[in-house]
Amino acid sequence: MEINKSTTKEGSNLRRAIIHLLFAALFFSLMTFFVRLSGDLPTMQKAFFRNFFALIIATAAIFKNKVGFSIRKGNGISVLCRCVFGTSGMIANFWAIDRLGIADANMLNKLSPFFAIIVSFFIMSEIPTRLDILCVLMAFGGSLFIIKPSTGIAVIPALVGLYGGFGAGAAYAFVHKMGKTGQPGKTIVFYFSLFSCLVTGPFMVFNWHPMTTSQWACLVAAGVCASGGQFNITAAYQNAPAKDISVFDYTQVIFAAILGMIFLSEFPDVYSLIGYVIIISAAFIKWHKAKKQP
Repeated sequence: MEINKSTTKEGSNLRRAIIHLLFAALFFSLMTFFVRLSGDLPTMQKAFFRNFFALIIATAAIFKNKVGFSIRKGNGISVLCRCVFGTSGMIANFWAIDRLGIADANMLNKLSPFFAIIVSFFIMSEIPTRLDILCVLMAFGGSLFIIKPSTGIAVIPALVGLYGGFGAGAAYAFVHKMGKTGQPGKTIVFYFSLFSCLVTGPFMVFNWHPMTTSQWACLVAAGVCASGGQFNITAAYQNAPAKDISVFDYTQVIFAAILGMIFLSEFPDVYSLIGYVIIISAAFIKWHKAKKQP
């Protein structure tokens, strides 16, 4: 019996992408945890350190693996869009967290998979199946049980937080588009981190707030975790379409809840537990579909 090599490769890439996205969710939950522990610092100062260490690690990785800094022909606009949407979305999310609270801001940011699917349709004509839509809706519904958004969100901060979700989703869509052309993920992370540091650096310098030793440690840890998350999420969206893997991004909520229980004495209520079950169920359905591929 002849095995379709193309189908086998697609199935392998999908499973690899899911694993990368799960690691990204873990690293990003740790990043959020350390950013929260860093205390009351300006948004741009937090955002700068979130990418500064990723820039160092990405640069070292490029030299170690000798992949170079070149952008493949036809990817210039995609790299720029990834940088602009990713950076603006990150800043918007950080700004919203300071004004809405972590729960409401994260809820708005978790709309990013929906935006990724929408943007992917326009830039790559990727059409999600009914099962794809169902699983993403299940995961989103589960996240609402966990986050429990309030009804009194101020209009402007909420719109800024909503843009944070759009910026992240659009950035991931362009990452996947570049992945199809073979653009090295380390190069994509390098230019995103460099662009973000150049944007946030001047604001940080002119509005610098002195930090304690513990705050420095937290931001260093946040930067390292952000780097791990960035490399993994870049690899994930390079290997598979947003419609096939975006549901696994919601596991970040579960990882964050575990960190909260262990280190912050924050225990989930019955609504959160319902949300966990829904998210895990949606993830299992998607994983089962991926396993059925050769």
